[in-house]
Amino acid sequence: MASFTYTTTIILLYLFLSQITVSFSAKVYVVYMGSKTGEDPVETLSQDHQMLAAVHTGSVEQAQASHVYSYSHSFRGFAAKLTDNQASQISKMAGVVSVFPNLKRRLHTTHSWDFMGLLGEETMEIPGYSTKNQVDVIVGFIDTGIWPESPSFSDADMPPVPARWKGECQSGEAFNASSCNRKVIGARYYMSGYEAEEEPVNTVSFSSPRDSSGHGSHTTSIATGRYVTNMNYKGLAAGGARGGAPMARIAVYKTCWDSGCYDVDLLAAFDDAIRDGVHILSLSLGPDAPQGDYFNDAISIGSFHAATHGILVVASVGNEGNQGSATNLAPWMITVAASSTDRDFSSDIMLGDGTNFTGESLSLFGMNSSARIISASEAFAGYFTPYQSSYCLESSLNRTKARGKVLVCRHAESSMESKLEKSVVVKEAGGVGMILVDEADKDVAIPFVIPAAIIGRGTGDQILSYVNHTRKPISRIFPAKVILGSQPAPRVAAFSSKGPNALTPDILKPDVTAPGLNILAAWSPAVGKVKFNILSGTSMACPHVTGIATLIKAVHPSWSPSAIKSAIMTTATTLDKNHKPIIVDSEGRRGNAFDYGSGFVNPTRVLDPGLIYDAQPRDYISFLCSIGYDEKSLHLITRDNSTCHGTFRTPSALNYPSITVPNLKDNFSVTRTVTNVGKPKSIYKALISSPIGINVTVVPNRLIFNHFGQKIKFIVNFKVAAAKSNGYAFGSLSWRNRKSLVTSPLVVRVAPSNLGLMR
Repeated sequence: MASFTYTTTIILLYLFLSQITVSFSAKVYVVYMGSKTGEDPVETLSQDHQMLAAVHTGSVEQAQASHVYSYSHSFRGFAAKLTDNQASQISKMAGVVSVFPNLKRRLHTTHSWDFMGLLGEETMEIPGYSTKNQVDVIVGFIDTGIWPESPSFSDADMPPVPARWKGECQSGEAFNASSCNRKVIGARYYMSGYEAEEEPVNTVSFSSPRDSSGHGSHTTSIATGRYVTNMNYKGLAAGGARGGAPMARIAVYKTCWDSGCYDVDLLAAFDDAIRDGVHILSLSLGPDAPQGDYFNDAISIGSFHAATHGILVVASVGNEGNQGSATNLAPWMITVAASSTDRDFSSDIMLGDGTNFTGESLSLFGMNSSARIISASEAFAGYFTPYQSSYCLESSLNRTKARGKVLVCRHAESSMESKLEKSVVVKEAGGVGMILVDEADKDVAIPFVIPAAIIGRGTGDQILSYVNHTRKPISRIFPAKVILGSQPAPRVAAFSSKGPNALTPDILKPDVTAPGLNILAAWSPAVGKVKFNILSGTSMACPHVTGIATLIKAVHPSWSPSAIKSAIMTTATTLDKNHKPIIVDSEGRRGNAFDYGSGFVNPTRVLDPGLIYDAQPRDYISFLCSIGYDEKSLHLITRDNSTCHGTFRTPSALNYPSITVPNLKDNFSVTRTVTNVGKPKSIYKALISSPIGINVTVVPNRLIFNHFGQKIKFIVNFKVAAAKSNGYAFGSLSWRNRKSLVTSPLVVRVAPSNLGLMR
């Protein structure tokens, strides 16, 4: 009897431990099932539970316990806790497009509108056009939430909420229905995906739409913030400031928390936003490079369904800075790179020999007198080598050697380590100032906690040469100040991710560039107890384009997302304010389409582009066929009778406002269609700047329009003219009449030749 009891106990213990093992090995997956086909949400949830029960040995209870979200408003799918084996089983079930893990996305973290030529306080009027219908445009922001009390989000003098709005104001911690108003008309938050992946931490992070990090308030006010009479950062850059579309409505979808933004929450936000009735969605976040396949990527999936519902999605390209690091690559969204304005925040650095240098800084602290300056490598401590200490890592500095001195520190390129934290390390070691050598991001101003400034490698070498060849070298660092009119401007920021498109090289990414360096905008007082802050990143560039898109939507409400994107791209410029080619930090080299896409946005021209390159949801189906999706996959995604019959031969055939030929073998032709949105009777002539080594011809080379809305096709022929080294070449095609210049970048790479082979 005892033996039986012992055996039973062992079996039960084994089963218990097996359950624990399964539980611990489970993680959250997204099960994506394509477009919505009209099912009742209750029926949808029941179907989700049935699918989950099938991989939980028929247990409905376990199925319900594993379920996280159902996506049922705008597309179909669900999120659930699954083992790898269960996820594999579900991926083979009928109706499933893809199953992928709940990955984390990163946030891609005024005067800028004046710099781009939009003047005024609330109207942001463009000469010859009325943008008063901004009040009818609803812009959704998928981000870290909002600080609704900020003056940037006041609803003073705004009319009632548009009748088409179907969203809600979700209550939560320090946020209730009255937190919304006629400006911030909706707010939701999503944290199930975050909570499933992260251990609880003691950080200030409101369980509500309220912004605890500042990022969401910042991006939202850049695009749609009201006019604020005295916006400044601790006295710097004081003056009136506003967003691009100050009278537009705001809908908030908080999906991003202290550590990032999870896929299952992002998809839930897209699902709600499409149903709520937004016109434009702005996302200053994205995946790490390289990006996964379009339908294994939450942002690509959500934006695809948004585009099919007539919603333009604007997204940031990323902050990884390297060639081929661009993300948010889908052709149905507009992807934004970051560049400078002509406003810098700098601190003067004076050496003992009278030499003066300038570095970027937001530090309001200055030194009253000069102090000894040393390389941080001289202050190495403990087990740290001089090389390690030169980077001013935590605990790497000897207090005795650092006390009372200015330290020259280094920053590793592409390092995620905080530059601000280095100033804290120097301060704790007793240092009175810091000069930070950072070639890659030398133009990004940081609010250091001591007198400090960022310089490039060349300046750093000069300062270290002075330190190494002077018996008692001294230095003094002055407080930060604002410099207006800095040149050249704009410049592409060093941190801005660059093409080519690693997923589909035939589609150029980024699409355009916009201000993203040292941008002043609203902030959350929960962080740093300031109402406004200065940040840099493609996160800041993205909402500039969102604001421009909002103005276009206000003036041309019937335009498709592709038409709006085309207007922004074809009116952009590749020249700086001095009419010279835009350069790229930090190399100072001449930029190209992989840096800035079609160029730097020009909001004064977007409302009258003359011609547009339009595309409809059907065209994106043809695009998917061209990259290898079969009809079975298409039917799952679209839930209709879409086929690949008569679709594109290559992705280059998509009617995109830029043209990329990544593998040119002798000759190749691309067809494009333009729609006349300018004067009814107009004639355009083709102007071609051929990429080096390529002959480009256009047939016809004159477009004669007789009425508004008329469409004309033309063919662009590419032919290899001369042997060229490996790599891409860049040119442009412009259609010009007396009033308009409609420009598309041309990007071509010649395929490697089979040298030595007989033909």
